[in-house]
Amino acid sequence: MPAPAFPDHTLESAPAAARRSMEAVVNKQGHLPAAVSRLATSPQLLDGFLKISAIFESTTLDPLSREVLIMTIATRNDCHVCVAMHTAKLTALGADADLIAALRTERPLPAERPEAVRQFTLAVIATAGAVDDAALQDFLAHGYTPQNALEVVLGIGAYTMSTLANRMTGAPVGPQLAEFAPAPM
Repeated sequence: MPAPAFPDHTLESAPAAARRSMEAVVNKQGHLPAAVSRLATSPQLLDGFLKISAIFESTTLDPLSREVLIMTIATRNDCHVCVAMHTAKLTALGADADLIAALRTERPLPAERPEAVRQFTLAVIATAGAVDDAALQDFLAHGYTPQNALEVVLGIGAYTMSTLANRMTGAPVGPQLAEFAPAPM
């Protein structure tokens, strides 16, 4: 049987250039997620995603807004690993169960401010960044800033990379996130 195109690398089997990034993930999370072990097939993609996601985490968008954006991308791109991981993050943030359920099923959110992030994220994607003034003004009217609008673009880029790569590699949801996994279709 031929080797899979995207094997579950260990620290020992991974390309040398990926090992530092993999070790950082193990040190932070306490385990090596399959998504990371498969992305290690491209050390540059793995390193790039980890760096850009860390930069996104340092933006002026609040943690809930960042997670709303990520879940919007994850559900739109049907990345079951990302949905599980970011459901867990939202749960850890104390997000309302109705908000999480709405994000997971791509429904309008029960709170206006997070819904403004979701709608703006979708508008940026739908228009390839050429959002009209009404969409931008609606986003700003919910307490966001022009800097936040550009940070939405950063988040879209980071999590489009992640969701597409995770889908391509067929990364499974690990046991640590099983309780947050989407139901099979």
